[in-house]
Amino acid sequence: MLREFTPKQWLTLLCVQLCTILFGVTVTSVAVILPQIKGALSATQDQVAWILTLNLVATAATTPLTGWLASKLGWRRLMVGSVLGFTAASVACGMATSLETLLVFRVIQGALGAPIFPMGQAIILAKFERRFHPMAIMMWGVGGVMGPILGPTFGGLVADVLDWRWSFFMILPFGLVACIPTILALGDEERGTARRFDFVGFVLIAIAIGALQLLFDRGQRLDWFASPEIVIECALAIGCFYFFLVHSGMATAPLFDGATFRDRNFVLGIAFALVMGMLQFTPMVLFPPLLQDLRGYPESIVGYLIAMRGVGNFLSFIIVAPLTRWNPQATLAAGLLIQAVAAAWMGVLDMNMRFDQVLWSNLLHGFGFGLAYTPMTVLAFSTLAPRLLTQGNAIFSLLRMLGSSLFIAVTLIVFVRSSAEAHASLAAMITLFDARNLSLWIERFGDFGAPLLQWRLGEEVRRQAAMIGYINAFNLLAIVPALIAPVVLFFRLRR
Repeated sequence: MLREFTPKQWLTLLCVQLCTILFGVTVTSVAVILPQIKGALSATQDQVAWILTLNLVATAATTPLTGWLASKLGWRRLMVGSVLGFTAASVACGMATSLETLLVFRVIQGALGAPIFPMGQAIILAKFERRFHPMAIMMWGVGGVMGPILGPTFGGLVADVLDWRWSFFMILPFGLVACIPTILALGDEERGTARRFDFVGFVLIAIAIGALQLLFDRGQRLDWFASPEIVIECALAIGCFYFFLVHSGMATAPLFDGATFRDRNFVLGIAFALVMGMLQFTPMVLFPPLLQDLRGYPESIVGYLIAMRGVGNFLSFIIVAPLTRWNPQATLAAGLLIQAVAAAWMGVLDMNMRFDQVLWSNLLHGFGFGLAYTPMTVLAFSTLAPRLLTQGNAIFSLLRMLGSSLFIAVTLIVFVRSSAEAHASLAAMITLFDARNLSLWIERFGDFGAPLLQWRLGEEVRRQAAMIGYINAFNLLAIVPALIAPVVLFFRLRR
């Protein structure tokens, strides 16, 4: 099948792969350098968190513009403009001398880079015949996997050797190189087909998405609805989304074409995209603090273990294309169930977890994700009209991004609350009136009133309670894919 690809199609694959890698490297490398930024710019933990939050909000809020921009500017202008703007904003982030300046450039970076991912997937689906979609999406997925692997690795290395600013500066050569095949491979496709821009609809959905993103990103930190900020964000999200639906039903040219949501496969597909977003980054959020705090692993070892998810993705690429051509529904269900098994395996780990258990469970979870993503995309767009592909991919990417934010927040709630409950229960068992649980501790660290014994007992209770919180979060990660797997039967197969 690969021999049937034309040179122009190979160039198109190279173009979207490089652009996707550029986006993934930039997004994931920032998380590694936040401690350095915090010290360099004299920021608090809450302030430095805005570096990630505002970028996500800007990306999510501007993603719905992708379809209209593509029809106004054409593929080449939009992709080259997004890549160059994204790269320039990254360099500007590295030159920032204050937290406020850095936040402004991070917002600009997120807004300018928003079209890169949905446009890449839309271009693949449009440039290749439907029979080539499984193979083309699989090969494009290599770029999607490389970003989250290379970003933390090179970002952390560059920051350690040089400075946090160079983690932003290193994007410059990647961005310039990515522009070359983009200029050569793409043309003015879709240019001049723009409908009248629905400004009211865009403002409403942008505010709703931004408020929802802020709500889930900052809710746990601000104690949810005990904070006036969270109450306001919730009211804005619900109110603006409601008015967006009303406006879309009444407008003559709404922001999203109603025909997009009349396609059953696409509606099911974006529901699965939401769930796959939930599953994509949650292990990457949970495992680093678990391994560093409870097991004492150094950052380099943690990075290698988390990178095993990428290795699992790569291994899935060996079989996902032929399996998707054979039966995309079964392949999607298998990928979801493999992720459920891997997460259930994570849920039975304990304080004595071995290196190989963490490695193989992460590899298996990454394998399941890679096995599910290609058939999910093929099924979602298999019956959608070609003119709706770009807009559909923007919606698809938006739901996947929101799924990640939402589920990370939910798992953190589960972790924090179950850890607190476990801490209270375990602490209640430590009493001088029942010394059976303390005999070995007293023998080693002194009597019950000794400061060393009190500190060691408190630290051990904290660690055990935290482990219970992580286990419950992993169990939630296992339940979600297992519950949605049977829904694959509702997809229509295109023959």
